[in-house]
Amino acid sequence: MGEESGYVQSLIWRVINNVNIVINNLILKYVEDDIVLSVNITSAECYTVDEFWDRAFMDISATDLVLRKVINFSDCTVCLDKRNASGKIEFYQDPLLYKCSFRTRLHFTYDNLNSKMPSVIKTHTLVESLKLSITDQQLPMFIRIMQLGIALYYGEIGNFKDGENEDLACHTKEVLGNISGSDDEIGHDMQYVSTESYIQQDDDQQQGWVSWAWSFVPAIVGNDDEEGETIGIDDGATTNQQKSTVKDPIVSVGFYCTKATITFKLTEMQAESSYYSPQKVKSKEVICWEQEGTTVEVLMRGEPFFDCQIGFVSCQALCLKGIMGIKDFEENMNRSDAEAYFFSCGENLSTKGMTYLTNSLFDYRSPENNGIRAEFILDAAAHKEMYTEIAGMQRFGAFYMDYLYTMESTSGKVSGNQPDISSVKIEDFGNTQEMSTKSLIVGPLNLRLDSSAVHRIMKIIVCALEHEYEPYSKMKQDFVDGTKSMPSLEEVAALEEYIPTRITNVTILKCIVTIPMAEFNLLAHLLPVIMGQKSTSSFLNTTNLQILRPLPCIRILVDKIVLEHSVPMYAEQLVQTVSSLSQPSDNLLHYCYAHCYLKIFGFQAALSSLDINGAYSSPAPVVLPFSTAAYGKILKLPKCWSKRSHVALKECIFELPNLTIQATRAQTFLLQTIWRSWAYVGNVSSPSTSEALMNDIFQPSGKDYIFSVPYDGFMFLLVATV
Repeated sequence: MGEESGYVQSLIWRVINNVNIVINNLILKYVEDDIVLSVNITSAECYTVDEFWDRAFMDISATDLVLRKVINFSDCTVCLDKRNASGKIEFYQDPLLYKCSFRTRLHFTYDNLNSKMPSVIKTHTLVESLKLSITDQQLPMFIRIMQLGIALYYGEIGNFKDGENEDLACHTKEVLGNISGSDDEIGHDMQYVSTESYIQQDDDQQQGWVSWAWSFVPAIVGNDDEEGETIGIDDGATTNQQKSTVKDPIVSVGFYCTKATITFKLTEMQAESSYYSPQKVKSKEVICWEQEGTTVEVLMRGEPFFDCQIGFVSCQALCLKGIMGIKDFEENMNRSDAEAYFFSCGENLSTKGMTYLTNSLFDYRSPENNGIRAEFILDAAAHKEMYTEIAGMQRFGAFYMDYLYTMESTSGKVSGNQPDISSVKIEDFGNTQEMSTKSLIVGPLNLRLDSSAVHRIMKIIVCALEHEYEPYSKMKQDFVDGTKSMPSLEEVAALEEYIPTRITNVTILKCIVTIPMAEFNLLAHLLPVIMGQKSTSSFLNTTNLQILRPLPCIRILVDKIVLEHSVPMYAEQLVQTVSSLSQPSDNLLHYCYAHCYLKIFGFQAALSSLDINGAYSSPAPVVLPFSTAAYGKILKLPKCWSKRSHVALKECIFELPNLTIQATRAQTFLLQTIWRSWAYVGNVSSPSTSEALMNDIFQPSGKDYIFSVPYDGFMFLLVATV
C-alpha cells in the first residue's frame, strides 16, 4: 500500500509540475469615483521548460532539483479613462500602454525530492520595448491610483468593526524609496499579516468546488514534513513542530526593460464639421522621457531580510511640438535633435552592454543558466561590502538605488511572526536590532533649463494638481501620552546600546546645469495654480518662436553632492520614553532628532553662450570653485519637550571655507538681463542682447572687474529652543 501511495503521489506531482495554463482575452477593470482603469491581455500562457528555456515535459530529479516555467503575455493594453456623474465615459483617452508583449521566467529550486515548497523562488520578467503614454487628464488619475496602492500597502484605509484593532491602519510601514523617513513608519517586519489566522480557520468556512476538490489531495499526496515524521506526539504539538521547522524561502523578483519611453500629451476638444457629430479629444505630444537598461530587483527571505535595487543605464528627456501656444519644436522650425534634448544622464546601452541583466534568468552567464545553484547575500555587512557605490555605477551608470532592511535578534534568530506595532515597547528594542538604509546614486548628468523645458515641466506639475480628490489618509497628529511610566534601568541600557534608525544617502557624482536666458516667459499662467490658486482658462495666441542666437546662459558645474538623512524608526515611543527621563544622555537626545547633512564639492558658475550649432562658447568664470557644507536637525514630537526649555528645537550650521565672486561691468549687466528674462513673467519674447556686449563679455581686452568678493572661513550657527 505504501508503494502504491508513493507512486500515486509522484504521479500527481509530475502532472502538477507540467500543467499548461492558457488564458485568452483576460480583462481586469477597476472603478473608483470618476476613474476607470482597465487592463486587457489578449493571451497568457504558462508552461514548463527545460534548462534551455524551451518547452518540454520535465520532472524534478535527485540530480536536478529544479523546476522551470515560462509565462508569455501577448498584447497587453492598459486604458485609463474618466467617467461622468452618470457613469458614462464621454471621451476615451489614448491607452497608457498599447499592445505590449513580455515574458516571465520562473525558476524553483528544491532542497530534496520530498520538499513540498521550493527553497529558492526566482521570478524575472523581461520587456524589450515599453511605450507608455499619459495625457494631462490621465495624470491626476494615475497619481490617484498610485496613492491608492501606497495607502493599501501602508494599511491607512479600510473598514474596522468594533473591537478590532484599528491601530494597524493608523501606522505606516516601511516602503521602498521613501526618502522623507516619516515618523509614523514602522519596519518592514510589520508589513505582513500573520498566516496563523488563516491556518486556524475552520474547514466549514471554506467554500467552493475548488476547495472541496483540493481537500482530497492531502490524502493522496501526503502530509509528511520535509524534515521527517513525528511519532508519539499529539496533533497540536506536531503542527507546532512543523511550523518551527519550515524555513522561509528565498524569493527573488526582477523586472527588466531594454528600452522604455514615457510621452506626456496635452488634450483639447475638437468638434466635427457636422453640428450633431460628437466632440473628439485631440492629443498633442509635448515632452518625452527615454530610458534604457532598466532593472528592478527585489530579494527577500521572510520578514528579517528585504532588499530592493533599482537602476538604469541611461535616460534623457526631450521637448516635442509646442507648448502653451508657442511653436518651439514644430516640424517647420527645423531645429536639431540636440536642441530638443534638455536632459541626459548615463551612457548609451550599446556602449555599456547588457549589464542590467547581470545574474538574471535572462543572462546566459547566470548560475541558474549554467546548472549551478545561486548564492545569495543575506547579511547586512556583506551586502554593504558587495553593493557599493562603485559597483552600482559600473553596472548601470545613470541611476542606482539600493534599499536594505534587516532585522536581527540578539539571540541569533528572529521569530517569523512579529508583534503588531501597537504592542511594540521600548523594552523590546534590545531583543531585535532593525536597520533600514537607502542609497541613491545619480551618475554624471547634464540639464538645460531653457524656456521650452521649464514651461513643459511646470505644465506637468499644474496638470498633476488639477483634481478634487480627497486624500486617503490625513496626517496623524502628535500624540503625547501623559501617563507614560518611567523606564527601568534595563530599558535605558537597551536604548543606549542600540536604537533602530532609518538612514538615507543621496549622491550626485557630477552635474552640469545650464540656465539660458528665457526666450519666452508665460509662467504667469502656471505659477498661480502651483501656489494653490484656481486655474484660469485664458486663451493663448499661437505664435512661432523667434530663436535667439547666440543665447546667453549661466553654466553651473558641481563635482559631487552628498545628502545624508537619518530619523529614528520608532520616533513616538522613543521620544516619549527619553523625554520622561530626568537627565537623558547626549546619545539618547541625539536619536530624538531628525538629522540632515548636505555637502557640496567643487561648485562653480560661469557665463557662456549657445550658438546656432548648439555649441557653447568659452566660459567666463563668475563664481570660482568652492566647497561648502550644511547641517540641520529637528526635534521629533516637540510637544513632549514642552517643559524642557534647554532642549534645542532646531539647529542649523552652515560652513563655507572660502568663496570668490568676480564679474566685470558687462558680465554684471548680462546677469541682470538673464534674471529679468525669468523674473518678469508674462513676456512672450525675451530681451535682446547686443553683439558688442557679447564680445565684451566673452572676448574681453582685459580683466577689469568692478567687484571681486572673497570670503574666507565663514560659519553660521542657528539654534531655536523649545
